[in-house]
Amino acid sequence: MNQQKEKGADRRALVAICLAALMFGLEITSVPVILPTLEKALGSHFSQLQWIMNAYTIACTMVLMATGTLADRFGRKKVFMINVAGFGITSLVCGGAGTTELLIAARFFQGMTGGAMFICTIALLSHRFPDGPQRSKAFAAWGIIAGIGLGFGPVIGSMISAALNWRWVFLIHGGLALGTLLLVKPSISESKDPHAGRLDLAGILTLSAAVFALTYYITQGPEAGFTGMASLLVLLAAVVLIIVFIMVERRQPYPMIDFRVFRAPRFTGAIMGCIGMNFSFWPLMVFLPLYFQAVLHYDPLTTGIYLLAYTLPTLVFPPLGERLSIRYGAERVIPSGLLLIGAGFLLLYASGGTGGSGWPSFLPGCILAGSGLGMVNTPVTNTATAAVPGNRSGMASGIDVSSRLITLAINIALMGFLLLQGTFSHLKNTFPAAGTTELFELSKQLVAASLTAEEIAHRETAMGLLQPGAFGKALEQGFSQIFLYGGAGVLVLAVVSLLIFKKAPGSLSQRHVQQDPIL
Repeated sequence: MNQQKEKGADRRALVAICLAALMFGLEITSVPVILPTLEKALGSHFSQLQWIMNAYTIACTMVLMATGTLADRFGRKKVFMINVAGFGITSLVCGGAGTTELLIAARFFQGMTGGAMFICTIALLSHRFPDGPQRSKAFAAWGIIAGIGLGFGPVIGSMISAALNWRWVFLIHGGLALGTLLLVKPSISESKDPHAGRLDLAGILTLSAAVFALTYYITQGPEAGFTGMASLLVLLAAVVLIIVFIMVERRQPYPMIDFRVFRAPRFTGAIMGCIGMNFSFWPLMVFLPLYFQAVLHYDPLTTGIYLLAYTLPTLVFPPLGERLSIRYGAERVIPSGLLLIGAGFLLLYASGGTGGSGWPSFLPGCILAGSGLGMVNTPVTNTATAAVPGNRSGMASGIDVSSRLITLAINIALMGFLLLQGTFSHLKNTFPAAGTTELFELSKQLVAASLTAEEIAHRETAMGLLQPGAFGKALEQGFSQIFLYGGAGVLVLAVVSLLIFKKAPGSLSQRHVQQDPIL
């Protein structure tokens, strides 16, 4: 009888932890699909749409390193439940927001609680399922559900928006959070680490502020002017904060990032893989729905369904990546996977001027990029954590996740800048007599998908365009800049990763992993 009760508690605990992982993933990939709707509903301009996404990712980055220490010191279950409750409350605030500013602020706190909640799921799983087949099954289930949240987020978000309205994309998490709390309270016992390290508060604050300042400079630069005094001061602040962060970490007895780990070629090569994955693939998730809705003129539900070709391979290919790593070594699989992502983006670039042919022209590039990410996703984490001593694996995991989110936040801003500038440049060439301010405002409306087909036709006629379609061509030009940037950047990172791995001694296969003797 006691054994049956214990198994029932295990199942409830696993369901609760998986629900938390599902919520975290959904709030990353379900929101981009409704960004054009938010522009119309709340009157958001383009840079605000970027901040709706970046507020979440930057906030996640802020809490990643701190959460593990806080959970070890005050109790993993307690910290998890507090953040699940916080995630539910902030999700309700997001759903009820009447202004863009309130939504961005709520998304920031949602990201803080969501990132902390997600990190706690790993600690709770490790404690509840310490070893044996149960542990493998639990982590497999957790990985699958987290992947479903990321992979199916676009179609889930579009279905909710179509069936109800955009607010329920956020409001639904209030109910999911409540269910998680009810399941976790009786099924998971409290656990602490009496030897938990000190919190590196100075490192957390300086790194978070640096990322925020750099993202703000890139996002607001097109409107404020990149060479204006205010913008240059923000850029200077970002540089100074990065320098201060490095100095702080070198003096900390328990640093958030011990820079000595980057002397290990295997670790650094794997981190290059983390950066490469998030250099283009996941940032494009913010803008690809805009392409489908603004250029191809698909409705949100159709957009979500077609986006499955981009996200589903990320769920299908991880097992293949694992098998290839075992056989050929991660030093080959990680750069090869990045090359596939880059090749996929170059295919998207090659088809970027064929918007009239619809979705089929984009299918090969989406599948290839998603396949490459699926192959890389697991090997980079396994390699990074295996390349350092066991007592540094927690820090290695933190650097892994932080590098992904920091890269994601910065490249959302950079891709937004390239999209806006590419669209504006095409309009300027098409309408040389029009005013710069007028064309820039028009570019922002186009990239935010805020104009209806009737409004576009009216504007084109008013600007003296005899043959319609110039606005669509301008958007295609802007997206082509994104595809080229994403493809070229990932290919460069693939080469850098390969060169770094070549410096590592021995084999990187999972059957025989040697740690670099540097720590």
